[in-house]
Amino acid sequence: MKKSEKVDFVINTLEEIYPEIPIPLDHKDPYTLLIAVLLSAQSTDVKVNQITPLLFERADNPWDMIKMSADQIREIIKPVGLSPMKSKGIYGLSQIIIEKYNGKVPQSFEGLEELPAVGHKTASVVLAQAFGVSTFPVDTHIHRLMYRWGLTTGKNVQKTEKDAKRLFPQEVWNDLHLQIIWYGRQYSPARAWDLEKDIITKTIGRKSVIDDYNKKKASKFK
Repeated sequence: MKKSEKVDFVINTLEEIYPEIPIPLDHKDPYTLLIAVLLSAQSTDVKVNQITPLLFERADNPWDMIKMSADQIREIIKPVGLSPMKSKGIYGLSQIIIEKYNGKVPQSFEGLEELPAVGHKTASVVLAQAFGVSTFPVDTHIHRLMYRWGLTTGKNVQKTEKDAKRLFPQEVWNDLHLQIIWYGRQYSPARAWDLEKDIITKTIGRKSVIDDYNKKKASKFK
């Protein structure tokens, strides 16, 4: 199968499975989305969605957020992990958003990436989901699946993002990155992976990945 045919198969299959695409992180506006995405680093969306209602009850805008100290923020967000760094980031970016952007989340990579604790992936997610800007945020699921599907060498997320943007048409980027995330969680996880349920990898997957899967499976039955 040609690479272009693989790309079409991925797009069409994911569109069939996820015609309606839920947003993983609960939020009500760009600011609360920014905070939720920042909190999701090295945590799960489920855990973040448990904690953000507690945080946003106290502060769902930058003005209320800086009424708390970084330590007070940290106490609320501790369960999501990396709370010292994240709490300082939330406090610091809230200050900058007030002072530099009149309380509005900036709508550019430059503006977002200069905020404390906001990296390229976080900026990409906010631009895509809050402002409809065409981006292709690459998380661990997308990185893993693009490699399994033979669509990237998988050396790093930067290369994976570059390959994704080169292969997939720009008009599907924002939907597709979410569809791949959901697919990775449901059908192609890192652990307890069942290739029989993973129709995309089973159909177009990298030969070495499928061979390795089959070897491991066979060894279990020896």
